[in-house]
Amino acid sequence: MSDELLRRAVIQDHAAFLAGSHDFQADIEMLAASDLVGTILETVMLATNMRFAAVARVTADRWVACRTVDEVNFNLAEGDEIEIQSTFCQSVRETSQKVMFDDVATDEVYGNHPIAAKFGIVSYASIPIHRSDGSFFGTLCAIDTEPRNVKHPRAVAMLEMFADVIGRSLETEERLEEQEKLVAQERELARIQEEFVAVLGHDLRNPVAALHAGLRQLDKEPLTDKARKLLPFMRSSVHRMNDLIDNIMLHAKARLGGGIRVSATPDAPLNDAITQVIDEIRAASPEQEIQLDLAFDRPVSCDAPRVAQAISNLVSNAVRHGTTGAPIAVYGAASGGEITISVANRGNPVPEEVRRRLFQPFQRGPQPEGEGLGLGLYIAFSIAAAHGGHVEIESDDGLTTFTLKLPSLSTEA
Repeated sequence: MSDELLRRAVIQDHAAFLAGSHDFQADIEMLAASDLVGTILETVMLATNMRFAAVARVTADRWVACRTVDEVNFNLAEGDEIEIQSTFCQSVRETSQKVMFDDVATDEVYGNHPIAAKFGIVSYASIPIHRSDGSFFGTLCAIDTEPRNVKHPRAVAMLEMFADVIGRSLETEERLEEQEKLVAQERELARIQEEFVAVLGHDLRNPVAALHAGLRQLDKEPLTDKARKLLPFMRSSVHRMNDLIDNIMLHAKARLGGGIRVSATPDAPLNDAITQVIDEIRAASPEQEIQLDLAFDRPVSCDAPRVAQAISNLVSNAVRHGTTGAPIAVYGAASGGEITISVANRGNPVPEEVRRRLFQPFQRGPQPEGEGLGLGLYIAFSIAAAHGGHVEIESDDGLTTFTLKLPSLSTEA
């Protein structure tokens, strides 16, 4: 094809595709990036001896090269467009019938055809490409400036098969692209939801703190016996709200910030931190006996507030699911470079199928109708994991024990 003919014929070109502004940008990108289409075109050329092969997007008035392999120097690359009237593909689109000839000089139908003469085409094949729903997409083309035996039955069968494969792959690629868009939208929605939850949790802290302060003040005032009985229930509810907010906030921060982060301090006040959260739970649930036995006989390096939050979640879980009236035992020790803290309660055993998902977010225990978002055990597990540790569960003979095991971290953690 001469430069002058190409100049006159081109409407949009490869540069428009490279700039990302082509009218058929998505179609071209999909086919230009497909390893399958590239292999098909190379195979077509190898099997037919044709020196140009392409997949073109063809509409009623447009012919656009989407993928080419050019050894003839037609100078047609991805995005280059020629006038539809200058191609045989208009006929292919209108009739859904292939156009093929081995040698234009001797072919009974296309002998000395003006389009062939205009572009120096001697042998030619154009096979329609349909999507699986039957809609027309474009053509699979093979061209040479010398005679080739492209009408051989095996060559025809191969070209038709490849056109069918390309048509089916188009739908697969389009579906994949749509799925990727949906996934991106879901991720963005999840991010927005997590940001909303983080803001909500932050804004709830002040009114809950005000309620807590008000209850402390009421406890100092003269009250009726009925009011005195109501105070523990109110404290329990406020404590529960505070736990929920803490868990929501930590979960949102972990999701938005790439995970829960811990900051170990040497000789961390772990004993005091755990004692404080146990005292808070005792105050919120005065009817529940909680036994505490901590034996940290050497300095402990960890993130004490985070570990205390994990233990608070484990104990709160025991309060909700344990047998009423049965004591809850919390005991901890540090030995051999490991911190071990266990929370044990009496109650129904936890089924094996429930154990497997207990530490996943928003999962509930055997009594899902109870309070909670299903974040407590997940937060405890995540805090342990952030320390390089883990949480184990044993549930047998009416005793359920959660054990948090942590390595004693260096201060650089």
